[in-house]
Amino acid sequence: MWFLRLNMTDQTFKLEEVPTTYKDLGGRGLSSSIISAEVPPLAHPLGPFNKLAFCPGIVTGTAAPTSSRISAGAKSPLTGGIKESNAGTSWSRDLASMKIKALIVEGQPKEKDRFSGVYLVVNNAGAPGVQFADKALFDQGRKKVVDALMTHDITKPKGALNTYGTAVLINILNEAGGLPTRNFSSGRFEGAAKIAGEAIFEGNKQRLGKELYNHACSPGCIIQCSNTWHKPDGTEHASCVEYESDWSLGANCGIDNLDDIAELICLCNGYGLDTIETGTTIAVAMEAGVVPFGDSKGAIKLLHEMGDGTPMGRILGGGTEFTGRAFGLTRVPTVKGQSMPAYEPRAVKGIGVTYATSTMGADHTAGYTIATEILSVGGKADPLNPEGKAALSRGFQAATAFIDSSGHCLFIAFAVLDIPSGLAGMVEECNGVLGTKWTTDDIGRIGTEILKKERMFNEAAGFTKAHDRLPEFMAYEKLPPHNVVFDVPDKVLDSVYGEL
Repeated sequence: MWFLRLNMTDQTFKLEEVPTTYKDLGGRGLSSSIISAEVPPLAHPLGPFNKLAFCPGIVTGTAAPTSSRISAGAKSPLTGGIKESNAGTSWSRDLASMKIKALIVEGQPKEKDRFSGVYLVVNNAGAPGVQFADKALFDQGRKKVVDALMTHDITKPKGALNTYGTAVLINILNEAGGLPTRNFSSGRFEGAAKIAGEAIFEGNKQRLGKELYNHACSPGCIIQCSNTWHKPDGTEHASCVEYESDWSLGANCGIDNLDDIAELICLCNGYGLDTIETGTTIAVAMEAGVVPFGDSKGAIKLLHEMGDGTPMGRILGGGTEFTGRAFGLTRVPTVKGQSMPAYEPRAVKGIGVTYATSTMGADHTAGYTIATEILSVGGKADPLNPEGKAALSRGFQAATAFIDSSGHCLFIAFAVLDIPSGLAGMVEECNGVLGTKWTTDDIGRIGTEILKKERMFNEAAGFTKAHDRLPEFMAYEKLPPHNVVFDVPDKVLDSVYGEL
């Protein structure tokens, strides 16, 4: 197994054998370990000492279902702390098949452009493929995971995700009073039904004359939750209209027109902008009166300004927190500089704990307590009750770190948390590749070790308990329709990592 290092300063590359301390790591576990070991915590994120590590998961490149994931780790320019981004893609499988355990981009080009991107071309012709320590054990585990995914109501074919995509959550969160609306001023949006996954499904049916089920984002995915929204003439407008994008550029901006939301998503893709951060930034600008809530054409204009780098666009391009400060607002939904995603923490207390304490900033994927609090997956918890939410979030954060390391999509959690054989199968897959002897009891231990590394990096970068807090307005502004505040005590937030 190899590390492939690309030096951007002198345009050279180097192959080196993977250190034995990293041999059982993959995905997020490996990317966070590399960044923790090689990037000075106080380095400028855009300076020459930061690095970008692309790491396929442990079972990526195998026949494991829904496992074509890549973890990209770095010191984040947005939060100033450690960060891992996770995506489904075909080239993660190609890297793994070439026995490249990590592709590390380091150094800094001598000539710097204002806008830049990372483009990777991978040719795995003749690659040896992923090697198995115990192929029979891997196959046994794979079958268990497949069976779990194919039978669970959320992940099975023509189930919730395959039919309506992740935007199925629009109506669900709206009904729960936890859909952030008009810059987190309410938990319900009167236009939710117009933009929900069900509306996308029915709208496509009308425009295409047939039912259209969703597709995979990457090879080997059997959940297939990626949707497509079509124009009235039947041509493709945007793919995908994910829940987070649908919400941030829709309900959070007071916009209920799917065609305009799709156009905003296309512009984000074209300009290279994150849809969550962009939508929350525009909503904050709407709060400031730059354009009115619900003004979709005004939102499109603002997004073009961000892409074109106009004076207003440069303010908005700084993100949600920067924009809120520029306009002197108090309702700015960020933690550690990163905007909150599509779940209102006053109405769903566990996800609020995750937002506050995650090493990643306000990141729902870091500890998706929505599974239990809203969807009753892996148990049931009252979303409005603050009791027990530190333990719930801590458990989800540790389990997530393991899943992100395995190479599986996080969405397998819906099935494996409810079907014990699926959870055991995921671990058996990893053992079959690595030759380890892990059991399901090791999931929390391994995940916790990853969290500790990330936490240590952040503390060395200057983060304290004071950073593990939600915005102050959430403690005193009551959220309709439940008229609740975020009332999880600070000592409970501190206990999430205090007990690791």
